[in-house]
Amino acid sequence: MPVPLYQAKAEFFRTLGHPVRIRVLELLQDGPLPVRDLLAQIDIEASNLSQQLGVLRRAGIVTATREGSTVVYALSSSDVAELLRAARRILTDMIKGQEGLLAELEAEQPGPR
Repeated sequence: MPVPLYQAKAEFFRTLGHPVRIRVLELLQDGPLPVRDLLAQIDIEASNLSQQLGVLRRAGIVTATREGSTVVYALSSSDVAELLRAARRILTDMIKGQEGLLAELEAEQPGPR
């Protein structure tokens, strides 16, 4: 029996649900990077980065190619970068909404008693 689409989407978002994985995807938005460059930009042990890259690779979100002794990672689709940009826009709107709510709450505060 095939997996329902909503379940597949939930699994996809669970795969993205780790800060290191999101950071890797952000770094790969500008193009492929070797593991050493990812390590230089993410404060993490090499073994932990390798584990997170493996999760992304198995899910098909990134690709890995070997260039000599170097492994280079890339986004599997430009849609991944678009998803990250959409997430940024959504978060920006959410924060703006919270700032508006905070301003309303502060304006409604009664004076000192």
